[in-house]
Amino acid sequence: MKGHCKFEPDTYYHVINHAVGNENLFRNDENYRFFLGKYANYMPSVCSTIAYCLMPNHIHFMIKTHSAEILESHPKYKFDFHKLIIQELSNLLNSYAKAYNKVNERKGALWIDFTKRFVIDSDAYYTSTINYIHQNPVKHGFVKNPEDWKFSSFNSMLSPKPTLLSRNDVLNWFGGTDEFLKYHKEQNIALNMDWEY
Repeated sequence: MKGHCKFEPDTYYHVINHAVGNENLFRNDENYRFFLGKYANYMPSVCSTIAYCLMPNHIHFMIKTHSAEILESHPKYKFDFHKLIIQELSNLLNSYAKAYNKVNERKGALWIDFTKRFVIDSDAYYTSTINYIHQNPVKHGFVKNPEDWKFSSFNSMLSPKPTLLSRNDVLNWFGGTDEFLKYHKEQNIALNMDWEY
């Protein structure tokens, strides 16, 4: 079933989750920053991050799970790679929701029950997923260009500041910073409209 694949070691995935109903996940800039801080606490132990975009009511991440050797050495590993990665992802979402509910005097679920994940199994899919994630704010009409959205990995790719992103891998994949920018500019309107979010 689409979006229901299991997490395996050393594999690229596009991961998506959405707020319940008409809720927003992020009400202000501090919420976005707080979520990224939580992400940095939980996810680097199980994956590297290729690209991301946080939207007001949904999130996109492109990740590469760590090798079997690294995952097997994780203190929470219990002979099931998928359960380990799902657990850390669940811890991330639950931790954020708990803090969000407390600050906003809110109760109940914040995220939909199921986090979708799609295996990225070709070079073309790898390239288009990075572009799609960065173009998401453009697609939804929030900005005209990906660099105008603060809460995605686009500008981090161009920054000299330290990052948890696999920045060098991504820029090398595109053939350098100029080619990365050129591709995103050329593909600004060539968005994959088949995807739900």
